[in-house]
Amino acid sequence: MIAINTVDARNDTPLRRAADQAVRAIPPAWPLTATVAVNPFLGQIDTTLDQTAARLARIGGVRLALPRKHYADKIANGEIIDADLLAALPPRPPFDHIDLSALKASLTQEARPILALPTIADLAARTAGKDWPGLVAERIGAFASGFFDEGQALWAASRRNGIYAAWRAFAIHDLTPEILGLKGFSIHVADTPETPHAAIERAAVSLDLGAEPGTYFHQLLLTLGGWAQFARHVQFKAERDGGGDTTALELLAIRLVFEEVLYIRHKSAIEDEWQAVRQTHAAPLMADEDTVINGVLQAAAERAAQRTLAAALAMPSAAKVADLRPMLQAAFCIDVRSEPFRRALESTDRGVRTLGFAGFFGLGISHKRFASDVSEHRMPVLLKPSVYTCSAVENDLGTQARFSARAIRAWGRFKLAAVSSFAFVEAMGPVYAGKLLRDGLGFGKSNKPDTAAPRFDASLDLDTRTAIAETVLRAMSLTKGFARFVLLAGHGAGVVNNPYASALHCGACGGYSGDVNARLLANLLNDRGVREKLAGNDLHIPADTVFLGGLHDTTTDGFTLFDDDLDIKANAADLRTIRAWLANAGRLTRTERAHRLPRATAQSVAGRSRDWSEVRPELGLAGCHAFIAAPRSRTSGRSLEGKAFLHDYVWRQDEGFKTLELILTAPVVVASWISLQYFGSVVAPSLFGAGNKLLHNVVGGIGVVEGNGGNLRAGLPWQSVHDGAQLVHEPLRLTVAIEAPKEAITDILLRHPQVSALFDNGWLSLFGLNEQGQMAWRYSGELGWTDEGTDNDRSIPLEIAS
Repeated sequence: MIAINTVDARNDTPLRRAADQAVRAIPPAWPLTATVAVNPFLGQIDTTLDQTAARLARIGGVRLALPRKHYADKIANGEIIDADLLAALPPRPPFDHIDLSALKASLTQEARPILALPTIADLAARTAGKDWPGLVAERIGAFASGFFDEGQALWAASRRNGIYAAWRAFAIHDLTPEILGLKGFSIHVADTPETPHAAIERAAVSLDLGAEPGTYFHQLLLTLGGWAQFARHVQFKAERDGGGDTTALELLAIRLVFEEVLYIRHKSAIEDEWQAVRQTHAAPLMADEDTVINGVLQAAAERAAQRTLAAALAMPSAAKVADLRPMLQAAFCIDVRSEPFRRALESTDRGVRTLGFAGFFGLGISHKRFASDVSEHRMPVLLKPSVYTCSAVENDLGTQARFSARAIRAWGRFKLAAVSSFAFVEAMGPVYAGKLLRDGLGFGKSNKPDTAAPRFDASLDLDTRTAIAETVLRAMSLTKGFARFVLLAGHGAGVVNNPYASALHCGACGGYSGDVNARLLANLLNDRGVREKLAGNDLHIPADTVFLGGLHDTTTDGFTLFDDDLDIKANAADLRTIRAWLANAGRLTRTERAHRLPRATAQSVAGRSRDWSEVRPELGLAGCHAFIAAPRSRTSGRSLEGKAFLHDYVWRQDEGFKTLELILTAPVVVASWISLQYFGSVVAPSLFGAGNKLLHNVVGGIGVVEGNGGNLRAGLPWQSVHDGAQLVHEPLRLTVAIEAPKEAITDILLRHPQVSALFDNGWLSLFGLNEQGQMAWRYSGELGWTDEGTDNDRSIPLEIAS
């Protein structure tokens, strides 16, 4: 466990506050075992995109926009029209001189190239002709990979007393900097203060920073790439659980020690230039004209996409399905990959309905798989677990299976042990030749979900289980009209040889597949005692309704139905029919997805999951740009091309708008993290992307490096956003459309400033839908709304549903 420390508030100083602010400007990065999307601009949501772009131009040397040719092409083909450009023009000085003609004239040339401010390591490199930044990244990366290791390394660094203390012990004896010309490095490290705060304060004095380093600390952490982001993740988790952590701050101290020793060595040659750089860091951030123009073009592209979405929602609804009890209701995750499958499944038979809900199905569980002592938090990373579950085999083979599973894990540990690993490869390597050849050619077995049924902790009493069931059903707007079968469909991705496998699983399940949550909820809602209690709370589930758990494989569009979990009787012929519907929906979805995947046909899509050489087994959530919370009737029959998160919500069933508040503060925030991670990985891949999959090496079991060392790469690989010829993800900030009284939405934003900041500062767009499902009102910021000019005669009255 990484040491957790707390900062004494009595020792708070401007310098310490500056260091803390720099740390919080870094986004967290989760390990590969449970990768989830993270908003790379998480620390900047209190500023606008233009202000953030100005900051990252200064310290990262990037512009947060695509080349202008991208927008010029969209204007030329009519995708972006003059009305979009005019609506996006800045209404404020000093850029109010930019009119439509000036904006179009700017498209004829690209924005001026920019360079990040140089660090001291950069300045010293120019003087000495040596790659000091490369040395710093390599030595910190070599140490951090051992310190953060989660089981991959044969010998891991000690974590006692935190990363700064461990690094000092390491660096004092590290001869590499000395050998490469940084004389006196070990002596300097030995002379540094023993605490990270003292080291930061001493470096600030040595470098003449004063008490206000401006953007300099942020830049130093940015140069550490994924190492700083992983350290921020450690702090994020500690604070979520009510503690504190200084790992990221200690990394800043380590980076400052390198700056300090290089400054002392090269001071005479770089002093004047460094003082100019330092003053620029301390100066206020100002967006230049190129940044503002880029922002206008970006906003215009988003307005164009919103027009397309508004037109789709305004289309006449499909013919109303007869008001008969459906045979199947299928609840899918709101993940955009579910939208094509839902549409395909609904088209197979008039007796099918679907709905959307966050894929953890409202169960904040910490789960242990069969014969495992590892706790998997299968829920959004913003939450803490409230329920504990495990998988169990309840038959005579249980003990044997448990011993078998543990023997496999022990064998794995033996193969990697410090003493046996080399001998193991020498002796047993040839035995694995056949398996490697078979798997490498795609003939190996596909990953299968766990067969052992998950179970709630035995201490969970009936009242608690009933309360969970009622909360989930009401949040799903599923309180009446139950079908004969209700399918709870989690999702996951069955892929091989892919370090980013967890990133393709369910983000709402913390980077795990959603089968466990789906099976648990199905079992809970089939429980006779729970149903009787629910009936007492005026929530009646018909006696013949059967809940089924299932798993949608988003890579193959295959479907696993866990009907063996059932303790109640279900008609075998009905189950065969449901399986046929799901298989047909899978075929239709594969046909649609094949058009987006490079070198794919409907027949070859499923095989990509077993292909070791396939860097794009699927495209994940590429293309996502909208979140819609409304009844399914608003989107049913409309193709949203797998680009929209669809959350079922009926506001008239939402007493006190509690579900609406949950949607805005949880699913919308998670969807924004996904959208903005894709955005950042496209427009600033050098800072927020993971680079080229072909060059990746897994390090520490937590992330990847490109090549054999250096910085950890966080974010999405280039192959996740580009197909080799063109982008497969259009970087658009998320458009959120909600059918609810806008007064109710405003009230929630008023009570949740961190959520309202996302909309007020333009990181997301917000629309209110009227009773016809049209995008009638646009949120204009500061709790205000503007009319979108649609047919608003049937506006939504504000009332509390009962």
